[in-house]
Amino acid sequence: MGFIEKVKGIFKRSDKAEAAPAPAKEAPAKEAVAKAAEFPADSPIDGYVPGLGAPPGGKINLAIYWAAACGGCDVSLLDTDEKILNVSDMSNIVMWPIAVDGKEKDIEAMEDGEITVAIINGAIRNSENEHMAKLLRKKSQILVSYGACACLGGSPALANLVPGGHKEIKDHVYSKVPSSANFLADSGKKIEDVMPRPVYEAPEGTLTLPVLYDTVKTLDQTVDVDYYIPGCPPTQKSIAQLLNALVGFVYKGEALPPKGTVIGVLAKSLCEECHRHKENRRITNVYEPHEVMNVDHDLCLLDQGILCLGAGTIAGCGAPCTKADQPCRGCYGPTQPVSEQGASIFTAIASLFPVQANDATMDEDDMDEIMSVINDPLGYFYAFSMSKSLIKRAVKEGGQ
Repeated sequence: MGFIEKVKGIFKRSDKAEAAPAPAKEAPAKEAVAKAAEFPADSPIDGYVPGLGAPPGGKINLAIYWAAACGGCDVSLLDTDEKILNVSDMSNIVMWPIAVDGKEKDIEAMEDGEITVAIINGAIRNSENEHMAKLLRKKSQILVSYGACACLGGSPALANLVPGGHKEIKDHVYSKVPSSANFLADSGKKIEDVMPRPVYEAPEGTLTLPVLYDTVKTLDQTVDVDYYIPGCPPTQKSIAQLLNALVGFVYKGEALPPKGTVIGVLAKSLCEECHRHKENRRITNVYEPHEVMNVDHDLCLLDQGILCLGAGTIAGCGAPCTKADQPCRGCYGPTQPVSEQGASIFTAIASLFPVQANDATMDEDDMDEIMSVINDPLGYFYAFSMSKSLIKRAVKEGGQ
């Protein structure tokens, strides 16, 4: 029994029997998709009564793949609760590593475009990620970049800040970390004995491992992408909008949003969506959240000196973090007019220092001292967007 069938058993559905599958319904041409209406974050969500049955034109083929990511995006899809049943009703899930037993060879055997929708979460970190992204792009009519790592690089892209690339990372992990260093010392082994190899000839045959890349890329830096759903992970509202669009397309023949649409965002910053009132206070100190006791629940966190990235982050998530007295970390990516999220946020914070003509109380050295308390400024201001930044990566002197 497959995963979805087990879920159906849990919910004990009593709906009508599914209609017999018909030939797969073709997706609209990209020209038709480009003319469709948008689905902004504040659009109504409907059409989610479980038990829709098979679509009139037959089920579509759906693939979901997990690249360089933590798994939270896959869990967020499962967190749709009973709405997951609609996915089963409308689609044959041909690949979803955490839920069904689809194989790479099965995807390779399919005709180009035979998969209607492929959803990929995670950044492109190694050769396997790249291969699967290109394979699913070739076999799919519609490709969705799902989550902060796929859209922006996410946490995996912070590896781009290591000047020596994958070699320096592997050397550190396999020889410098205390447990690894102790093992090498106690066992008498050399680092060559424990370093992973892309190809190994074993008695059972040739074994291979993916090749780790120096630079972590976004999905659209590797293949052509049709739609984006940001977030770490995407919110249930964004997922519902995606499902709502697919339900309309599959069951009613409605056009999908224009190609390139970022689903679940608003044309404003997170600050404008946040419930806190802003006084634009001048700040002379900055703090990590855990350093501030008795946070004012209604006052802007930046006004309290707490580093918050909402000023340079696009809205749409509903600001759940700031509601819980935690600052925005920027997982939805930059606002629409901004391409460099980290620099935009840094500028917004610096503008709150008392350096204007009528309140000049500090000089450049004072500002440097304030910002020096941030132990990892690149990691803080580019926690999710390093792959999309102008910086891209760190290199050793002389280039790489």
